[in-house]
Amino acid sequence: MSRILIVEDESIIRTALRRLLERNSYSVDDAGSVDEATSQFNLNDYNLIISDLRLPGAPGTDLINLAKAVPVVIMTSYASMRSAVDAMKMGAVDYIAKPFDHDEVLETIANIIKLRGAEDKSKQTKANSDKSKTASANQMVGTCKSMQDLFSRIHKVARTDATVLIQGESGTGKELAARAIHQQSSRADAPMISVNCASIPETLIESELFGHEKGAFTGADSARNGLIEAAHGGTLFLDEIGELPLEAQARLLRFLQESEIRRVGAVKSINVDVRLIAATHRNLKALAKTGEFREDLYYRLYVMELQMPPLRERGDDIITIAQQFLQKSCDKLGSKLLKFSNDACQTMTRYNWPGNVRELQNAIERAVILSEDHIITTDLLGLDIEPGSLAELESSFANGNSLVAETTGDRTERRPEQNLSLDDYFQRFVLENQDSMSETALAKKLGVSRKCLWERRQKLGIPRKPKQDSTLASE
Repeated sequence: MSRILIVEDESIIRTALRRLLERNSYSVDDAGSVDEATSQFNLNDYNLIISDLRLPGAPGTDLINLAKAVPVVIMTSYASMRSAVDAMKMGAVDYIAKPFDHDEVLETIANIIKLRGAEDKSKQTKANSDKSKTASANQMVGTCKSMQDLFSRIHKVARTDATVLIQGESGTGKELAARAIHQQSSRADAPMISVNCASIPETLIESELFGHEKGAFTGADSARNGLIEAAHGGTLFLDEIGELPLEAQARLLRFLQESEIRRVGAVKSINVDVRLIAATHRNLKALAKTGEFREDLYYRLYVMELQMPPLRERGDDIITIAQQFLQKSCDKLGSKLLKFSNDACQTMTRYNWPGNVRELQNAIERAVILSEDHIITTDLLGLDIEPGSLAELESSFANGNSLVAETTGDRTERRPEQNLSLDDYFQRFVLENQDSMSETALAKKLGVSRKCLWERRQKLGIPRKPKQDSTLASE
C-alpha cells in the first residue's frame, strides 16, 4: 500500500483529501505546516507528498529539498500558470489547482506513484549490477601464505568497527584492501569515501576533510560539508596519511576520540558515525619519533595493522595476477586474447617490481597495445632490467644460452659459454662482488629482493661475508 503525506493548513480541505485517498486504498498521514510535517514524520517513509503552496511558516516548496528523493505535488488555490511553473522549476513533479477534480487528482497520483516505482526498480537493478561489477573489478587475488594471512585478517577486522592502518609499498593495492574491508562490513551499503592526503594542497586539507562555514576564509562563499561528513554511516579511507599536516592531524585525533568534527569557522561540533581506514608507505613510528607525525594519533591508528606484501615476494601470484590483467587489457582494448611466452613468465617471476602491482598492470597494458601477434614476449613488457640482472640471465638461460662475464675497461659484458649454469653464474657473481657491495646493492644488481638473495645463498651454501669489527677497521 502506497503512503502519502498531506501538508495543508485548512482542515476542511485536508480532511476531504484524506478521505478521498483512503477510500482509494492509500495510507495517509497529514500535517498543518512544513515544521509539523518534518517534526512528526520521516519524509522519506512516503511514496508521495501533497502540499499546499501557501502555508504558515515555510512555504510548501521547501518540502522539495527536505524530502529529497520523494516526489512532491504542490496544491495552490491561485490557479495561475505562473505559480505552477515556479513550483515545477523548483522540483515539484506536478501541481493541483484548487478547487480540484477528484478523478483528476486520483489519476495524477496514480501516474506519479507508478512512475516512481518503475524508476526505483530500474535504479536498484543498476545499483546491483554496478555493485557486482565493482566487487569483481576490485577483487584481490593471491594464494601465497602472506596473502592468505592478509585475507584472514581482513575478514576478521571487517566484522568490527576498529580503526585499521594498512602499510606497504606504493602500488601494492592498499586501497583494494580497504575496499575489501568495507564491502565485508555492516557498512557495505553506506558510502566509502577515499581521500589521497598527498594530492590535496596543505591549505585546503582541513576544509576538504572537515568542511567549512560561509565566510570562514577568503573564497568560502557558502557553507560546505566535509568528506568526513559525507562518509557518515560508512567508511573513510585516508591514503598516504603520513602526508597529513600536523594541524589536520590534531583535528583528526579529536574525530577518532570523540566521533565528532567541527567545520572550519564553526562554533558547534557535529556528531558523525564513520569508520576510519588509513594507509601509508611511510614508517609512521619513525616519523612520530622525529615529530613529523603525532605519536598519539599513531597509536590511535595502530589498532589493527595490515601489511601488504610487495609483488616480488608473492611467487606464483605474479603470473596469476598477470593473467587477470591480460584478460582485462584485451577486453578493454578490443584485442584478441593473447598469452605470455615462457620467457615473459620467467622474467615476470624474477623481476624486482619496484612499482609492484601497479607497474605490472601498466606493463601488460603496454604489451597488449604493442603486440602484433598472439604472444606477449619479454621485450614487449618494457621492463627496466639492468644488464646482468638475474631476470635477464634467467631469460637467456631459458632460451638455451650460457653466459660468462668479460670485462672491457669499465664495462662488463657477457658472452656465451658452454658450461656455465645460472647457479654457477650467481655463485661467481656474489663471491666476486660481496666484498665491495652491500647485500642491498647485490640484490639490486641481480634484479631480486634481499629475501630472494638470502634464499639463494642458503640453497647454494654461499655464506655472507662477516662484518669487519668496527674497532679494527678504525685502526
